[in-house]
Amino acid sequence: MIQTEAQAGGRWPRLVQAAIDAFSLPDLRTKILFTLAMLALYRLVAHIPIPGLDLAALQQLFEGNPLLGFLDLFSGGALSRMSIVALGVFPYITASIIMQLLTPVIPQLQNLSREGEAGRVKMNRITHWGTVPIAIAQAFAQMVLLQQAGVLANVGFAGDSLLPTMAAVLSLTAGTMFLVWLGELITERGIGNGISLIIFAGIVVGFPGLLATSFLDRDNIIGVFFFALIGLLIIALIVVFNEAHRRIPVQYGRSIFRGGQMYRQSGSTYIPLRINSAGMIPLIFAFSIVILPGTVAQYLSSAGGFVGNIADNLQVALSPSGPIYWVLAFVLVVAFTFFYTLVVFQQQSIAENLQRNGGFVLGIRPGRPTQDYLNRVIIRLTMGGALFLGFIAIVPYIASLVTNVEAIALSSTSLLIMVGVGLDTLRQLEAQLMMRNYEGFLR
Repeated sequence: MIQTEAQAGGRWPRLVQAAIDAFSLPDLRTKILFTLAMLALYRLVAHIPIPGLDLAALQQLFEGNPLLGFLDLFSGGALSRMSIVALGVFPYITASIIMQLLTPVIPQLQNLSREGEAGRVKMNRITHWGTVPIAIAQAFAQMVLLQQAGVLANVGFAGDSLLPTMAAVLSLTAGTMFLVWLGELITERGIGNGISLIIFAGIVVGFPGLLATSFLDRDNIIGVFFFALIGLLIIALIVVFNEAHRRIPVQYGRSIFRGGQMYRQSGSTYIPLRINSAGMIPLIFAFSIVILPGTVAQYLSSAGGFVGNIADNLQVALSPSGPIYWVLAFVLVVAFTFFYTLVVFQQQSIAENLQRNGGFVLGIRPGRPTQDYLNRVIIRLTMGGALFLGFIAIVPYIASLVTNVEAIALSSTSLLIMVGVGLDTLRQLEAQLMMRNYEGFLR
């Protein structure tokens, strides 16, 4: 039955009632339990390490190297344990970003993107194949880094190192593809976007430990209080910007034939253009670029001489505790937000689809004028979204300066991912409940 706000007795009782309704429906309960089971399987596999590790040296490496925290963020702690799913779904995310950026450049990919569901399946298959070499390269690079840190031995493709190295690289690659498969199973048979939920689960699992090590072990109580307050304000800001959008009014007109007469019908709707339409992708892209020089410098620091000195200076300059690191992160986040948003927006061909379906923006001519108008609007909106994401990127550094509490690198990115995935999953649950005439979580 449909419940009103008054019948539910307020928002929190309504949320509880919505959760009860979700589990009272057999098919929806099955979807929820299936999603939870797949996430539990992911967390189980995340504790299976590859052979030949020095666990004590591995733990010491991660304690003294904040740059590895970025990749560990997307593996849910699996990288710090060097499990078979240590790469997480990061190679798949990289392949997906590359595909989206190449689609407007390569005519064959453009044609596939216009073929509907069949084209989407083919592009998804290409993305899967592209994930494999990325995962192999990333697995070998991490193994070389671990060998230099004394965590792994006999890494290479010659002599006695060949078989152990191939086994470890193939295991890590297979672990990534296993997580991609789990994510697609969740998307198909469960609730929410599977890939996003896997990232979400990893962050949620590691978040209490991060809070304990960064906050609870310190004596700066006032600083911790203000840091927590800043965190709550960030969450509220993320919710506001993720939900904020501008509605572009659209009018549709169509002709129908009824009783031997031709009638003209019209209807109105709107195009929702979000302020933060790029999501978390610019943050991932920007921090990947920011940490790359420091990672390369770690490989070259043992070379000695002139090259070693440059590598050492580069590591100091691009340390997460220094301002250069965060200024560069802010600039790259803003730049990537504009670039990614405009590329994805052009692929949607909104003006062309409107004209094909008899729709038009009020006061704007169909075709090219509509496209120019929408481009101007999305650029203005993206300005706000880019500055918002740039601010989210540097909040940890600002908070550490204000509160004198050392911030967790990328903690604001974690909050952005958690809030975004949580809202998206609640929307899907809301849609499932509304389809069955139940009141949802968000209304």
